[in-house]
Amino acid sequence: MGVTDKSSVTASSPPSKAINGSLHTKAEDVSGQPKGKRRSKYRHVAAYHSKSQHSSLSRESNTSTSFLGFRNLMVIVLVAMNLRLIIENFMKYGVLICIKCHDYRKQDVVLGSMLFALAPCQLFIVYTLELAAAGRAKETIGRKKKDDSAEEGERDQRAFRTIWRFALSFHILNTLLYLTVTSYVVYYYIHHPGIGTVCEVHAIILALKNWSYAFTNRDLREAMLNPSAESALPELYSSCPYPRNITLGNLTYFWLAPTLVYQPVYPRSASIRWSFVAKRMFEFLCLSVFIWLLSAQYAAPVLRNSIDKIAVMDIASILERIMKLSTISLVIWLAGFFAIFQSFLNALAEVMRFGDREFYLDWWNSPSLGVYWRSWNRPVYLFMKRHVYSPLVGRGYSPLTASIVVFTVSALLHELLVGIPTHTLIGVALVGMLFQLPLIALTAPLEKMKDPSGRIIGNSIFWISFCVVGQPLGALLYFFAWQAKYGSVSRMA
Repeated sequence: MGVTDKSSVTASSPPSKAINGSLHTKAEDVSGQPKGKRRSKYRHVAAYHSKSQHSSLSRESNTSTSFLGFRNLMVIVLVAMNLRLIIENFMKYGVLICIKCHDYRKQDVVLGSMLFALAPCQLFIVYTLELAAAGRAKETIGRKKKDDSAEEGERDQRAFRTIWRFALSFHILNTLLYLTVTSYVVYYYIHHPGIGTVCEVHAIILALKNWSYAFTNRDLREAMLNPSAESALPELYSSCPYPRNITLGNLTYFWLAPTLVYQPVYPRSASIRWSFVAKRMFEFLCLSVFIWLLSAQYAAPVLRNSIDKIAVMDIASILERIMKLSTISLVIWLAGFFAIFQSFLNALAEVMRFGDREFYLDWWNSPSLGVYWRSWNRPVYLFMKRHVYSPLVGRGYSPLTASIVVFTVSALLHELLVGIPTHTLIGVALVGMLFQLPLIALTAPLEKMKDPSGRIIGNSIFWISFCVVGQPLGALLYFFAWQAKYGSVSRMA
């Protein structure tokens, strides 16, 4: 059966039907080929293999293959596997969430509140010490203006060193006293680990802030006594020179500001966005509830079922429990990171109009353990760099020695932070932090490699050591120690 003489229609005419009922326009003929291209009569002889080509996944392939579909598949598999675990958990344990089944005592709340109430008293002592030191410094400057001889200058330097030794001794005594009292009360009298953790964290933060406040004001005081050194001070400080910064208001702002590094002046935002504060606090509350639900419904059963395995040192079962706990602990840790560093600290910064809100960097892309520790907790990193690492290097110590001191201090603080509230000072957090030093040395060359595979390997080592092994193993050991002291293991013995 023939076709019409014209295989296309004009632009002004509507599409026409061929005999077989298909539509075609002026750009195509009835075979679907562009106008002007002759149809081949022989359909079965088309040359589909007309040039040499490589498979998409071969190294020789010139095309850049996208793996977006595999990424989607991995997400679907991850969701499906976790849904299966959720269903399995409910089938095995039922609903373990119980709002009324809290384990805190009235004594815990009362003592925790009293420890927080002591903080202003401790800060007032800090303020009094610095006010007295500033007064002595001003007296020294007054004498120096009257007598500018070399002998008087040497006497002023001796006076400065005496003032600093006096102030430093009382700062250390005041800080250690508050930290010791808090740790003692939490360890022996506050049973609930959550309340104890909040109290211990606040005490450690206050100790670090006092450290920063004392040493920063010492340098500012020396710069005032030696005007030639004032050029080294940051321009930002010119709006509040020493000793005008020694006020209760300035110290109170530093106490509440989301930083561990004292400065007389900080970059400030123009106003408070209360809608922003409300959103961040809503995020914080939702994530806190989410963490509580995960801990009660998923983490607690795994930890309880691991006690008998650890007691008899069933290595295979312990490894299985660590792998099972790793997923839960990872989700809890990520939720906790977002709740604290993104939601809570941003809300606090907005209320305080604190301008510098770089509380973390993209630590999840860390090609080494060293990059991770410099990225994930910027307030602590900046404190350690400013008040521990840089002063040691400036005194002639090697960067390696300074790094060892930094991680030793950090390890001691981590052990206090975990061991005191859980009443189990077993040294796991201490050893875990010190073990970071060889891991940092191992992964340091990987971050400098030009080949992307080096950074990928370093990032994988970070995730495995931190989230697959480190955190789950630490949680198991501290939970076992807790149960050995208060729970089922002690009853078994």
